[in-house]
Amino acid sequence: MEVEALREYLSRGAILVVQITPFKEDESLDIEGLRLNTEFLVEKKSLGPMVLVPTGSTGEFYALNDEERKKVISTVVDVAGGKIPVIAGTMRAGAKWTVELSKYAEDIGVDGVMVVLPYYHVPGEDGLLEYFKKIANSINIGLLIYNNPDVSKIYVNPRLMKRLVAEIPNLVGVKENTPYIATFYEQVKAVDGRIPVIQGRGEWWYISTVLLGATGYVSGYANFMPELSFEILKAGISKNFSKLGEFLERISILEEFISDMNIKYGPSTSILPPPYIQGYMVYAVIKAAMDIIGLRGGRVRLPLLDLKREDRKHLERILFEDLFLEKRG
Repeated sequence: MEVEALREYLSRGAILVVQITPFKEDESLDIEGLRLNTEFLVEKKSLGPMVLVPTGSTGEFYALNDEERKKVISTVVDVAGGKIPVIAGTMRAGAKWTVELSKYAEDIGVDGVMVVLPYYHVPGEDGLLEYFKKIANSINIGLLIYNNPDVSKIYVNPRLMKRLVAEIPNLVGVKENTPYIATFYEQVKAVDGRIPVIQGRGEWWYISTVLLGATGYVSGYANFMPELSFEILKAGISKNFSKLGEFLERISILEEFISDMNIKYGPSTSILPPPYIQGYMVYAVIKAAMDIIGLRGGRVRLPLLDLKREDRKHLERILFEDLFLEKRG
């Protein structure tokens, strides 16, 4: 998909499904499982505008070696077969290796790349601008900025976002992860419709910010409950706030379970204050949910932890009795 077409596709409202990376019990890559999971999503393409996003944070990209990352991206591109756009996570802490992986992704047929803010060393605004410009100038496909302070310690504020939009012609959107609703609105005003501001924190946050201009959202839950995720998107696009309120109550049961798991498996060690990240058990929950409904979630890799048997039983009740999901097959 050409850059302008991809930007327009995202601007109309879409769900970007950040795919999990399934691992076997010995922590080896489960490519067969990845193909099965991707086929499941491709089968659901009639639900609405969808983008597949392999090797993002939900895909535990940091826990993959370079060969594994390339294998995951190429597998998703192969299964998608041009039926659904693919935006691959190609982020590394430095520009040189991010450029290399982004070029690889372009060569094998992705429609765009997603790049999180550089982590570890903290750059100044000019360094951050040059970082994204170097990556964007190295490819002829779209660039999606992943504006996530939770994992990077830095943030592209609205002033800098204006500069990025003005100076990077193949910028197709921003995955906006600020936990501050007022700041989210400032980003929407800053880009002034030139690129979509996509809610990066999932269903609950999309419902809470769609009135402020959230253009679609990024979802990990859509890996296992795409029908419900797309019902939420449709209600948001049509501004059906009564329906959105119902969905908010419905998914709050799952959100509360994840919060409980974050506490049970150890409070967050993040130095960031609330309302930033409080824990990462969400990825173990998503993988367990996929196993429960008949997909291939598998285990997580350390330092993340898997759910214990009793918690998986609790999750199973939530999926089938509260969210009314059905077992696949």
